[in-house]
Amino acid sequence: MSTDDDRSTTAGGYPGMYSTGGDSYSGSHRMAEPSDSDYGRYDDSDRYDDSGYSSSSTTTVLSRPDAEDTGRTRPAYAWHGGLDFALLVMRLVIGGTFVVHSLQKLFGLWGGPGIDGFARFLGTQGFSQGTLLSWVTGISELVGGTLLVIGLFTPIGAAAVLGVMANVIYLKWGNGFFNPPQGFEWEAAVATGAFALLFTGPGRISLDRPTPWGRRPVPLGLFMLIVAAGLSVVTLVVFR
Repeated sequence: MSTDDDRSTTAGGYPGMYSTGGDSYSGSHRMAEPSDSDYGRYDDSDRYDDSGYSSSSTTTVLSRPDAEDTGRTRPAYAWHGGLDFALLVMRLVIGGTFVVHSLQKLFGLWGGPGIDGFARFLGTQGFSQGTLLSWVTGISELVGGTLLVIGLFTPIGAAAVLGVMANVIYLKWGNGFFNPPQGFEWEAAVATGAFALLFTGPGRISLDRPTPWGRRPVPLGLFMLIVAAGLSVVTLVVFR
């Protein structure tokens, strides 16, 4: 599985010109027929500069023609601004929600339990060292939520949220999926969003835009998924 991120930065999501050995394609000209080795290929000379835009105009992005087509080819699916906006909304909602939850746990804001109240609740769930675990959970939610909101070190923020939700789902598993307020449907929805952000990256409306993990999120996403799973297991084994 390739981890290269070849998402297009062209407005609208599709390149305006495709070069195939010097022949260009436009509305009135037919593109040269690509060979099998050309499908899915891009010109290795194409690089992104610091602004995130391609420094080369000769990118080759091809897709296989339809079986019923008469020689015409369609441009391969490309990244576009709508996806960046959708990822921004997802980050703001998930991250902002966790920032609020963390402030409820840490400082008792907005009717929250505070550290003492949350520690007592953890005690009823069979956890030891409730005060320490309350601080760890609250800080994890605060840091993870903040990183998601601003789009900085997004895989770490998503992993923090995912790890907390994994523990909550484990505790509520016996209550069933749809069983408010004991069910875990809300936690499962949030965890799914955090899981997706591990592999989509934050989008271009973020501080991670010029970073390696912002352009190719899959390797670090996989690593942080393993980290989140390991920390969740450690929390359940050590503190419960």
